[in-house]
Amino acid sequence: MNDVTIDFTAIDFETANGSPASACAVGLVKVRDGAVVERASWLIQPPQPHDAFLPFNVQLHGISREMTRSAPTWEEQLPRLLAFVGDDVLVAHNARFDIGVAVTISLATNTTLPPLAYFCSLRLARRSYELHSYRLPVAAEAAGFTTLVHHDPVSDAEASAAIVVDVSRRLGAAELADVCASTGVDIERIELSRERELAATLTAAATFA
Repeated sequence: MNDVTIDFTAIDFETANGSPASACAVGLVKVRDGAVVERASWLIQPPQPHDAFLPFNVQLHGISREMTRSAPTWEEQLPRLLAFVGDDVLVAHNARFDIGVAVTISLATNTTLPPLAYFCSLRLARRSYELHSYRLPVAAEAAGFTTLVHHDPVSDAEASAAIVVDVSRRLGAAELADVCASTGVDIERIELSRERELAATLTAAATFA
C-alpha cells in the first residue's frame, strides 16, 4: 500500500555533446500520490551550431545524428513538454544540469521558457543517505529502484522520482514542501531575468549525474 501523497514530474535530458544546448532526448515521468502514473520520452533535433554528436555521448546514450534528423526541434516540442509538466515542480538528479539544458537551448533558439519550479534529487540524496557515491545509479538503488537503464532518459527520470518518493516515505512527508522543510533542500524557480546568468555558469563539458 502506497502511503505517500506527493505529486511532481521528473525530467532528464540527454545531450549530443558538451554544450548544454545540444539536447537530443528528454524523458518525463509524472508522479501522483507517490506513484508513477505516466511516462513520456522523445528525441530532439539539436539546434545549430550545437548539433555535433560526439562519440563519447553517443556511446553513453546510444542516440545518433541519424536518429534525430527528423525529430522535432526544441521550438516545436517545447509546448508538448510544458503540457506534460503542467503546474508540477520538476525533479531531476543534478537539477542544475537538466534545468540548465532547458534554459540554454531556449536561449540558443530564442524560445520563451516559463518560470518553472524545480527540485534536485541529487541534493536530496546527499542529505538523506549515507553512500559512497551519490551518482544516480547508486542513489536510485538506495531508494529501491533497481531497474535503472542509465542514460535512457525516461529511466533516469523515473530513478530521480524514486529517490524523492523514498525519502518522502521515510520522512512521512505528505507534500514536497514538507520534504524541503525537513531536509533543507529548496524548491527553486527559473527566473527569466537570470536565464543568461545560469547559462553562463554551465561549463563547456556536460556533467553527467
